[in-house]
Amino acid sequence: MTQGGSWIQRSGKRHGNRWLGGALGTAAMAAGHTRERTYLGARHARLVPRLGKQKTIVAVEHSILIAVWHMLTDNVDYHDLGGDYFTKQDPERVMRHIIRQANALGLTLRFDPIPDVA
Repeated sequence: MTQGGSWIQRSGKRHGNRWLGGALGTAAMAAGHTRERTYLGARHARLVPRLGKQKTIVAVEHSILIAVWHMLTDNVDYHDLGGDYFTKQDPERVMRHIIRQANALGLTLRFDPIPDVA
């Protein structure tokens, strides 16, 4: 984009519909209060330590917007992936994280499979 013969770089933020932004912000904050019972709550809890509250709200807003776009485009109902989505994706990573936390407290852990009750 040129203006007066020089190149002007736009910032990453675009100005959109303020009413949609307000509704998405409210929905994202409500999703954050669900903690880890829903996918959006788990995503919020996972991103807050790394991004901070404000940027996490924007990230969850984006996730909501993407989900709504797919629901409208593909004509499908909303299917929540669940609060344990990230744990199920990479259980070894979660175990390594738990072990690191226990070691930092001076503890050791042993993982034994749960016997089937039947």
